[in-house]
Amino acid sequence: MTRLGDSVQRASELLAQDLSTDETVERLLAETGARRYLDLSDLPAKEQAALIGARTVELLPSVEKLAERIEERAAEGRGLHIKLGIDPTGADVHLGHAVPVIVLSRFQRMGHDVTLLIGDFTAKIGDPSGRTAERPPLTDDDIARNLSGYQEQVRPFFDFEKVRFVNNSAWLGSFTLPQLLSLLSQVPVSSLLQREDFRNRLSEGSGLMMSELLYPIAQALDSAELRCDVELGGVDQLLNLQMGRRVMEAYGQQPQLVVTMPLVEGTDGSGAKMSKSKGNYVGLSSAPGEVFGKIMSIPDRLMVPYLRAWTEWTDAEIERATGRIEAGSLHPMDLKKILAGEVVAALHGVPAAMQARAGFVAQFSRKSFTDVGSLPVVEVAEHGEEGIAAVLTRVLEFTPSASAARRIAKQNGLRLIIETEGAGQTAVVLPEADALRPLAEVVREKVTGSAGDAPDAVYLKAGRKVAEIRGL
Repeated sequence: MTRLGDSVQRASELLAQDLSTDETVERLLAETGARRYLDLSDLPAKEQAALIGARTVELLPSVEKLAERIEERAAEGRGLHIKLGIDPTGADVHLGHAVPVIVLSRFQRMGHDVTLLIGDFTAKIGDPSGRTAERPPLTDDDIARNLSGYQEQVRPFFDFEKVRFVNNSAWLGSFTLPQLLSLLSQVPVSSLLQREDFRNRLSEGSGLMMSELLYPIAQALDSAELRCDVELGGVDQLLNLQMGRRVMEAYGQQPQLVVTMPLVEGTDGSGAKMSKSKGNYVGLSSAPGEVFGKIMSIPDRLMVPYLRAWTEWTDAEIERATGRIEAGSLHPMDLKKILAGEVVAALHGVPAAMQARAGFVAQFSRKSFTDVGSLPVVEVAEHGEEGIAAVLTRVLEFTPSASAARRIAKQNGLRLIIETEGAGQTAVVLPEADALRPLAEVVREKVTGSAGDAPDAVYLKAGRKVAEIRGL
């Protein structure tokens, strides 16, 4: 049995157990998380191709052709040459950007050679994919700034010690007009204008610049220069990647295979892809609790796409889990907690994932907040005379301003959680007027007015953020 097969067998045993318990979930996260570093070089060519194909939207010409190419290169004593182009148009990276990097990591761990191509030259043209207007080109300073944090942010998903970095300005910068005209004589205009976004813009009378028409040609030249076997990209890059096949053929080379990844839907469930502009993203540099909470906020229908995009689960394991939901032996919330734990574990490790899980359970499942060891603390002796809004803003930094704290209160999101051993938790909603009153005065008033014994603990909750109040 292969190393992956052994791991799947162990995980399958865990997936059959009670997945609401922390112990089982922690063992499962440790097992599946370890696969991100698992040597996959013992997989036969057909299994390698199937594992890649299972996570793609398009694999052209076919999964079978990928297996044949793997066998062909193995007979030559080497692996495939895989390319992923990085378009340096943003400084912050979110989970949507990680999708092709995760597949690239699998190729790498199968023993294939990986090149990360920095599109410093093509970024100055601007990729028109999906655009309704020409995108402003980037300057050298823009590119340098945007690339500075990329490597560190995607490091949890990829081993940069085993990769080659190249800048396409190294060859595109010296590409001559005669060379370009010779190449363009072999590329029909119809192949460039078949793009739906181009056709829509032309029909609407919007501008379409020659630089945009040349972008796919420039990207295709990268593949010819590097003599790629496989190029990865988002599904919106399909026509650009296919142009790489055409140009490689024009150069008398064996055309690359094309692997496209899904554009994963954002956390808001609106149907729009994950993006910073829509605020429906999970940043790779986000804190564990924030990542966990955002994943828990997604609609249930996104659990399977997210499991496929960002975990190392196989299709069989996903089907086993969803089958248990259909059979009523697994609650969807328990699977979503595992999914959130998988994402946090990938970015911050299993211990951080389990702590984020405990924090979420404490906040939303009415279990004791004492289950969470890292809650911030407000001492009444030190801050009791300050208004609650001021405490939330200046002491806890839960809100950016006092007015923001008041807005939370107006929306019934400001609460005291009074916890006693016998009665559990009692939530007391604080009106907007209380947000301006001294913390100690409000807390003592509400605690005295609540039924039951003296509290074991009192917490201040603003939206999803919680702090313990001590020294009453």
